[in-house]
Amino acid sequence: MIASRRFLPSLPSMLALEAVDRLGSATAAAEELSLTHSAVSRQIKVLEDQLGVSLVQPGRGGLRLTPAAVDYCQTLRESLTALSRASLRLKANPDGGSLDLSILPTFGIHWLAPRLRRFSLAHPEVSLNLSTRLKPFDFGREPFDAAVHFGARDWPGVSYLKIAGEEVLPVCAPGLVPQPLNRPEELLDLPLLHLDTRASAWEDWFRHQGLDVSAPRGMLFDQFTTIAQAAALEMGVALLPTFLAEAEIARGRLVVAYGGAVASTGSYYLVWPNDRPMRAPLERFAEWIRSDL
Repeated sequence: MIASRRFLPSLPSMLALEAVDRLGSATAAAEELSLTHSAVSRQIKVLEDQLGVSLVQPGRGGLRLTPAAVDYCQTLRESLTALSRASLRLKANPDGGSLDLSILPTFGIHWLAPRLRRFSLAHPEVSLNLSTRLKPFDFGREPFDAAVHFGARDWPGVSYLKIAGEEVLPVCAPGLVPQPLNRPEELLDLPLLHLDTRASAWEDWFRHQGLDVSAPRGMLFDQFTTIAQAAALEMGVALLPTFLAEAEIARGRLVVAYGGAVASTGSYYLVWPNDRPMRAPLERFAEWIRSDL
């Protein structure tokens, strides 16, 4: 048993308390839950009796939750959200498990997503749910089984499986550099576009060219797709992964500013928390990466 039943409140009581906390009044909670004001009050009284704790304090304007009840509602809300998501996953895939995967938006859309059909065909029993995150997060606080991570093995508390390396290419609008530059240092005369999660990317690129350039200035962006759009609008030179740069070059929106593709210092990894056992859907996905990518 997960816990003593006396510490597991009834669902209607939890919903009533959470709604009062979130909406600010019993009247609003009653309207959302299709109950009467008095029914909401009764549900909270049931919860108080079950827990042996006062959840409401005297105040003007109706029900007012105690500070402890407000804290309790935060946990309730997280639990109810998790229960709702679990029910949705079960409804979406009643015959098998689901895999909640956090992806990096550009890599996920342009590199990984086109390959996921092979996984779906090989494992139709797994429902793959994708959401985007830009930076490492706490798996204990986010509803994910695994994530796609770029960089080094610097995400604490996770296991790693390499998905792919990366090469980058300096590109810009045809109007900004009609012909490829002759020397890499000529790029310093142009505005350079930066990704905020890769602060040293241009320094690394110049170092690969044999130049020691310290923190070149330029506009800052949070996603590669935004940088690509800015580059196409002649706002500067972007250092893009080849899987995105080559697609934009083929469309005629961007051209190579100088040289060829250069290997990035980081790689793409599948990561998952190492403090809990791998669920079957994640095991199948990891095995697919090992054998098919």
